[in-house]
Amino acid sequence: MRYKLRYVRFGLFFSIAIIVVAFFHYSLPQHDIVRITGTYNRVTAVGKNQIFYARPDASTSEASTTRDIRFIEAVRENNNVIVYRNEDTGWIWPPYFKWDSSNVQAEASNLKSDKASPVWVSITHYGWRMSWLSIYPNAVSITEVAGPSATIIPWFNIVFFIFFAGLITYLYRAWIRFRKNTLEPILADLHDQLDQIKANGQASHNKIYVRWVAFKAIINGIFRNP
Repeated sequence: MRYKLRYVRFGLFFSIAIIVVAFFHYSLPQHDIVRITGTYNRVTAVGKNQIFYARPDASTSEASTTRDIRFIEAVRENNNVIVYRNEDTGWIWPPYFKWDSSNVQAEASNLKSDKASPVWVSITHYGWRMSWLSIYPNAVSITEVAGPSATIIPWFNIVFFIFFAGLITYLYRAWIRFRKNTLEPILADLHDQLDQIKANGQASHNKIYVRWVAFKAIINGIFRNP
């Protein structure tokens, strides 16, 4: 039984860890060094995958299922293509507070280039590209860089994970103190009470048993004697 509970506990913790990692990987900013090849607007039907798009009041559309979304086409150094959407986030999650999708689209159009004379840029974005779900990462900002080997240090992510690790450490220590100072005394008191109840029950059982033996002996003596 203990081994089964251990497996259940491990499976639960592993599932929670996967969800947390996926949440952070989707929400935190990432940086791609790419060459922009095109920009366009497209009326896009948003249905079951609308969770991966901005809300209507934060984007350029007025409808909830069909939206006029800006897109940015790009190519990596290894010639792999990638497409970004360019939507305002407004006040929704993730909290990028992006209101300048028009400016980002203008910058992307201005930085378009070809193979002969490439212009390399760093696109800061969040989200995933999954073609089978028709979802795209959302471009937050565009910065021109010297070349495809430019190094982008993710300062925000570094600071965030330091803060997150400190928060988890603080909460863990707070839980340990709470368990030691509050839960363990309560559990110990409950254990003592249960032991007392068990002892009282055993004593009562012994008294009843002694009386029953005495009563049985009296009955047997009455019926055996003439």
